[in-house]
Amino acid sequence: MSKQIIRFPAEWEEQSGVMLTWPHENTDWAFMLNEVESCFIEITKAISEREKVLIVCQSKQLLSIKLKECNLKNIIFAELPSNDTWARDHGAISVVIDDKITLYDFTFNGWGMKFASNLDNQITRLLYQKRFFSSEVDFCDMQNLVLEGGSIESNGEGTLLTTRECLLSQNRNQYLTEEQIENRLKKHFGLLQIHWLSSGYLEGDDTDSHIDTLARFCGPETIAYVKCDNKFDEHYEALKRMEEELFMLKTPDGKYYNLIPLPMADPTYDGDLRLPSTYANFLIINGAVLVPTYNSSKDNIAKVQLQNAFPDREIIGIDCQALIKQNGSLHCVTMQFPKGVL
Repeated sequence: MSKQIIRFPAEWEEQSGVMLTWPHENTDWAFMLNEVESCFIEITKAISEREKVLIVCQSKQLLSIKLKECNLKNIIFAELPSNDTWARDHGAISVVIDDKITLYDFTFNGWGMKFASNLDNQITRLLYQKRFFSSEVDFCDMQNLVLEGGSIESNGEGTLLTTRECLLSQNRNQYLTEEQIENRLKKHFGLLQIHWLSSGYLEGDDTDSHIDTLARFCGPETIAYVKCDNKFDEHYEALKRMEEELFMLKTPDGKYYNLIPLPMADPTYDGDLRLPSTYANFLIINGAVLVPTYNSSKDNIAKVQLQNAFPDREIIGIDCQALIKQNGSLHCVTMQFPKGVL
């Protein structure tokens, strides 16, 4: 029997659509539901102009009214129960196996059992069973491994970027060593190499340093990352060490990566707690890059840097001041699917 050829697509490859899980009155958003829905509507409008949007929601009828200014022809409503809205981490992760797309359904346990996730962990399986995905895709139950989409970055050519802080954290896969996790990731995603970052964090982050808050692939040999220039900022030393790690990384053929620094977002607080605002949490879609903004002068700096990274795509700012109040941002509430899934 010939060996399977597995590839983990990059986010910039052609997409069929993006998944959102809509906030509702039984989520942590209840106290600010109108505010966060305005943000979700803005995200939906930007995506639906370019590709499909699969929305997990409580009521198709009510939500379709709120989305009347969006391209409703590109919106698919799936009425399913949910705990929260972080589709990046409970959504299916797409791979290509022998030229056929397979949807991996890893365990989502609320970032190491910090929050309830019993409903969110069932969403991918229910979407597949209820035939919201194309009949041409396969489904693979991967519930024997805890893995969140926000914790891994693919360059589409066999390299994965991740953090030790997350993948080796307690209450995820503590029964596995780093070597065992690496072997599983290489097997499941057909990888040539994994870049493990040991440094870098954001205060207020619940995810144990998801890579999509810190450093992102913008091309097979390009990485955008959060850079802190303020020596008095509590993040300065850790992000400086992360930058030094990134400078040492090489592609499989021995080249150093082209690194694009993104500004450290201005501090945002909830009382005394600093929130994990980050420009690294952008979303790549067909023809555009959606960039989280925080009503700061640094918003434009981040847009310019990402335009340098994606010269052929439109850079669109999305006000994410609402999302950051629950310690997440734009990439965290979305999950893209490659062409052929929806």
